[in-house]
Amino acid sequence: MRSVSQLSMFSAEARTPQLTDLAGLLCGPGQIVRFGAGDQARLSIVLPDPARAPAVTAACAAVGVAVTAVRTESGATALRTAFRCDLVDLARTWTQGAVKTVPPGWQLDGPALRLWALAAGRPDERGGYLLTLDAHAPDTHLPLVAALTRAGIPPARVGREPALRISGTRRVQRLVELVGPVPPQAATADWPRYWGRRAS
Repeated sequence: MRSVSQLSMFSAEARTPQLTDLAGLLCGPGQIVRFGAGDQARLSIVLPDPARAPAVTAACAAVGVAVTAVRTESGATALRTAFRCDLVDLARTWTQGAVKTVPPGWQLDGPALRLWALAAGRPDERGGYLLTLDAHAPDTHLPLVAALTRAGIPPARVGREPALRISGTRRVQRLVELVGPVPPQAATADWPRYWGRRAS
């Protein structure tokens, strides 16, 4: 029987989906903006691959948030919500003025990590796993390193993308435990998985 991680209580399967899980999209290239008097907010994300859209759409629907696929000026596929009152708290905690920021001491759990991987993660050729960062929000990079470290999967920075790389059998195993099985409609090849023999 596979051993249970001490962080299993933070895994994606440990609780039902919640609106705060959408913070996982903000770890990557997602953006959130408030509208008018600040009583509504919109979340959007440009996807690295349009094939990810159905799975991300389904994950958002699971927390009661509908998204629409749009084409950006550069031809990329983006998903965005309508302006919604229930996204204001997320926008308030993840922005300072118009700048995206990671809340101080933020605890990254499995459900948020699952959305980050779903929207902007992929294995690399060396057996590690890459989580893409927001190139337009460099001040979020180090706090996200800290958040992953607190979650028990300290990453290395990959500057050229930018991205965070999780490597090593035990760290990848913990990542797999946190994010859970491949979501419906997601590409299995893009999902975190064990390479070689599982760590004991």
